[in-house]
Amino acid sequence: MPRTLFVSTAIPYVNAPPHLGFALEMVLADALARHARTRGERVHFVTGTDENSLSNVRAAEAAGVDVRALVEANAARYRALDRVVGASFDDFVRTSVDPRHAPAVHALWRACERAGDLERRTYSGLYCVGCEQFYGADELEAGLCPEHRTAPEPVDEDNWFFRLSRYERPIREALASGRLRIEPRERAREIERVLADGLRDASVSRSRARARGWGIAVPGDPDQIVWVWVDALANYLSTLGYPADEARCRSLWTDAERRVHVVGKGIVRFHALVWPALLLAAGLPLPTTLWVHGYVTVGGQKIGKSRGNAIDPASIVERFGVDALRYFLLRHVGPRQDADVSDARIEAAYRSELADGLGNLLARTLALVRSTSAGAAERDPSPPPAAGVDPGGEALAARARALAGEVDEAVERFAPEDALRAIWSVVGSANKHLADTAPWSLARRGEAPERVRAILDHTVLALDAIGHALAPFLPATADAIAAALASPWRAAPLLFPKE
Repeated sequence: MPRTLFVSTAIPYVNAPPHLGFALEMVLADALARHARTRGERVHFVTGTDENSLSNVRAAEAAGVDVRALVEANAARYRALDRVVGASFDDFVRTSVDPRHAPAVHALWRACERAGDLERRTYSGLYCVGCEQFYGADELEAGLCPEHRTAPEPVDEDNWFFRLSRYERPIREALASGRLRIEPRERAREIERVLADGLRDASVSRSRARARGWGIAVPGDPDQIVWVWVDALANYLSTLGYPADEARCRSLWTDAERRVHVVGKGIVRFHALVWPALLLAAGLPLPTTLWVHGYVTVGGQKIGKSRGNAIDPASIVERFGVDALRYFLLRHVGPRQDADVSDARIEAAYRSELADGLGNLLARTLALVRSTSAGAAERDPSPPPAAGVDPGGEALAARARALAGEVDEAVERFAPEDALRAIWSVVGSANKHLADTAPWSLARRGEAPERVRAILDHTVLALDAIGHALAPFLPATADAIAAALASPWRAAPLLFPKE
C-alpha cells in the first residue's frame, strides 16, 4: 500500500477577499502535496474557509450587507484559488454551509464532554476579535494585541471552558519525543516556552448575543455558540466524514504516515496547543508535523485585510502568470521568515531567473536541436554520447541526475526555496555550458558534428531533469518542458515571454 499524506492549509476568515499571504500558504501546501504524488503517495489535501467568525459578522455590518451575502461572495473567491494559484486540493470545506461540518464540531465537543474537559464558568477578560481569543494583560504589548496592534475589548459573560491545562504534559511529551514536530525550530521553541509557563484553560464558547447569533450552537446549550477556533480546527475532521465514516477517518488520518498542517506563525499556538489537546480528549492521533511559515510584508509591514495593504494574487497572475507567482512565493518568500514583496522584486525574478534563465535555456536548446537536424522528422532515441567528447556536458548530466534527490531532501526539510535554488543551479550550469561550447558556431562551420550532438544531448538531459524536478513547484512549466522535449520539431510556446 502507498504511504498516505494528509496535508492542509489553515482555513481563513472570509471578512475580505484572499490576499497574497494566504496564497503563500496555499502554494506551500500544494507543493508538498504535489511532491508526495510524484513519489506515488496517496494524498488528501484539504483547505476551506472559516465562515463562523465574529470578524465576518463585523465586516458585513461595516459594509452594510447581509452576513450570508458577504460570506458567499468572499468564499467563492477563496474557492477559486485552485485556478488563481494552480492549487490541487482534494476537498474544500465551507464551515457555515458544508453539511459535514457541524456534525464534526458537535462530535468533537461531545468527545471533550465525555472526557470531563468542559465546564461552565463566568469569565471576564480582554478579547481580540481579529484573533478570536482572550488575552491576559501580561500577553499584551502596551495594552495592544501583539498580532493586530489593536486594543482588545473587555468582555464579561458566562462561557464554556475547556481544561486545556490538563494536556500540558502530554503535549510537552509529544514535542520532546518528535511525535509532534514543529518546523522551523524557532517556532517549536516558542511553543516550548509557552508550555514552560503553564497552560491556562481556554474559553471555548461565546454568548449567542455577542456572536450575533452567527455560528454553530453548543450541543445542549443553544444560548452559547462554539468558539470559532474549535469550530475551525474541526474542519480537518470534516472532510474525513468524522465521526460517522470510521473507515475514511482511519484511512486518511489515523493510519496516515504523515498528518501535516501548513499554517502561518500567527496561529501556531492554536495548532500546537489547542488542536492537540482536543484530539487527545477525543482519543484521536495528533498531527505529525506543523510546517509554520512567516508573513508576507509590504514595506516591512505585514499585509492584512484590515491594514489596507493587501495584494490580490490574481493581479500578479494577470501580469506574470500562475507559475511566475508560484516561483516568487516559493523561492523568494518561502516558509522560514517574513519576506517583503514589491512589483520590482517580482519583475526582477521574472526577467532574470524565469525568462532569461529557464525560458532562454529551453528556447535556444530547441532551436539548436531543430537547426542541427536539418529539419528532420522526429527520430528514435540516439545512443548516449561517447565518453570524453563533451566533458563539461558529462559533468552537467551528473549534476542533473542528482537533482531529484536534492529536491526530495529539501522538501523533507520544508525548504522549497532550497529545492528551487538547486534546480536553478542546474539551469545556470546548462546555460553556461552552451555559452562556453557555442555549439551553434560549430554547427554553422560544419565542425565536430559528434561534439555538437553530445552538447545538445547533455543539455536536453539537463532540461528533462529540470522539468521533472519542477513538477511540484511550477506544474504548468514542467508540463510545457516535457511536451517540448518530446516533440522538439514542433512549435512550442515561449516560456515566460518578456512582453
